[in-house]
Amino acid sequence: MNTARAGALVPKEGILEQNLKVLVVGCGNMGASHAAAYHNLDGFEICGLVSTGESKVKLNAQLGGGYPLYSDYYEALEATRPDAVCISTYPDTHEAYAVKALENGCHVFIEKPLADSVEGALRVAEAAEKAGKKLLVGYILRYHPSWEKFTELAREVGKPLVMRMNLNQQSQGPKWTVHKNLMKSLSPIVDCAVHYIDIMCQMTRSKPMQVSAIGARLTDEVPEWNYNYGQLQIRFEDGSVGWYEAGWGPMVSDNAFFIKDVFGPRGAVSIVAKKAGAAGNSANVDDHIKTESIKVHYAGLDAAGEFARPDEWIDLTDEPDHQELCNREQRYFLKAIREDIDLTDPTSDAVNSLRIAFACDDSVKTGDIVRLNG
Repeated sequence: MNTARAGALVPKEGILEQNLKVLVVGCGNMGASHAAAYHNLDGFEICGLVSTGESKVKLNAQLGGGYPLYSDYYEALEATRPDAVCISTYPDTHEAYAVKALENGCHVFIEKPLADSVEGALRVAEAAEKAGKKLLVGYILRYHPSWEKFTELAREVGKPLVMRMNLNQQSQGPKWTVHKNLMKSLSPIVDCAVHYIDIMCQMTRSKPMQVSAIGARLTDEVPEWNYNYGQLQIRFEDGSVGWYEAGWGPMVSDNAFFIKDVFGPRGAVSIVAKKAGAAGNSANVDDHIKTESIKVHYAGLDAAGEFARPDEWIDLTDEPDHQELCNREQRYFLKAIREDIDLTDPTSDAVNSLRIAFACDDSVKTGDIVRLNG
């Protein structure tokens, strides 16, 4: 345990408050980043690290040692009696772990996707409402100032919008192992696309009406029912359209894996990430959230038919790295608990983006266009 801070009191508006005791479940990439946030930020106290393998031992050493280690989640929950649980395990455990934590009176921070089915996601949301506890889903791009600016500028180019995004990952070694483990329960366009579907819905503020998608199984290392490349298209009520592509594996091209581009009648907005978009970086999680520069193109023409206004480059000074984004997520989680912030809308958005992603998954498997209701 971090004895320098364990049990410390944190002042807020003249009131002393106990640290939030957090049980960290899943100690891989995202779990380790969230644990580092809890370890270093005021207001938190890690009461245990849980994983089925040795990742918890490695993480504990990175944090200075001393935290209780557990291999069984349910035993850890009973032994530590936390105020909150951070769930960063594989998606097929999300529903059961989250519901159990909520039933035990814990707040829950959970990595996306909320569950491995829409019905499961709804059950988690209902459990949070019934327990009167906070449920926050890890949509990390919502805490990135450059992505917030990108979304804001996209709303200014007029309707309908054309939204083009992808994140193909050429993976090998441990990263390919992680991808293969993920694909035991979900496809890349379900696990990964929920981020970008959420962004598209924020940009259009319109109802998605139908989806179509294609996919390919490029290796026998992927389950027969699944695929490791997928591309989806969404049509919105206002005429906007969105496209997203995700592929995982050693055979995936990293030539053009980082496309974040939106255009409308008045012009275009693009994230231009020269370093993050370079060959060899496609499986680097730190580069997935980088923006570096935002390019704004204006479509207006002058009397001679030439562009009336030059392109504009926006370089934001606040460019947090992956760890700082996780810190910001956890600060907001603490704020939501302490200030009783209503998280109904972001939870509904998380369920909605998952519903759309699964509709795309159905389209891949059936070959049909899927129309969305409600």
